Amino acid sequence: MPAHVLILGGTTEARRLAAGLAARTGVRVTTSLAGRVARPGAVAGEVRIGGFGGAEGLAAWLRAHHVDALVDATHPFAEAITANAARAAAASGVPAVVLRRPGWRPGPGDRWYDVPSLAGAAAALPGLGRRVFLSTGRLGLAVFAHLTDLHFVVRSVEPPGPPMPPDTELVLARGPFTVANETELLRTRRIEVLVTKDSGGEATAAKLTAARELGLPVVVVRRPPLPRGVTVVADLAGVLEWLGLSPA
Repeated sequence: MPAHVLILGGTTEARRLAAGLAARTGVRVTTSLAGRVARPGAVAGEVRIGGFGGAEGLAAWLRAHHVDALVDATHPFAEAITANAARAAAASGVPAVVLRRPGWRPGPGDRWYDVPSLAGAAAALPGLGRRVFLSTGRLGLAVFAHLTDLHFVVRSVEPPGPPMPPDTELVLARGPFTVANETELLRTRRIEVLVTKDSGGEATAAKLTAARELGLPVVVVRRPPLPRGVTVVADLAGVLEWLGLSPA
């Protein structure tokens, strides 16, 4: 049984994992948050804020704090963090696993347009609609700043910084959101096209159901590939099995 588990957090699964491990006798759990959100939700166990200084810094932290297992439960689009975690685990000899919930897949009635990046989403938008619900977070809005003929509704927990599209309506809100919430937003803002990252999971999927019911096209930014050779599990049960722990 691992005595000290480091979780690279920021997701719902990371908080749930921390709570489950912190409740177990003999397990020390530390969750690392990047610090991009000023007021993150409560997390059980120990919490550290900020970066490590790249893969080398993380490897040094793993050694100095006697970490027995590393769980990368970051957002599926935290590409740099995941790459650094894989390199740090290899350099330090600390066993590591990546927790990634399955990605979304279209169902009957969906009008999805898969793109490989935010830049690809920006290129696809002019032919799909003028009023856009941009549900991709507050980072990366600069990619859409040149689309001066489109109206954007941007939802985020905290205000984004410039640059951003000139015709932008900001909605400050923290999920989860219901299908009724999302349907109301899409209707009242007269949204014609939704843009989202393939975050996966149920917590943010309500907007996809709402878009389907309203017959709206959805531009889906697909995930970056994981580093070669990493161990991946899809849920908390998979992490516990990997750690050699029984379900609670």
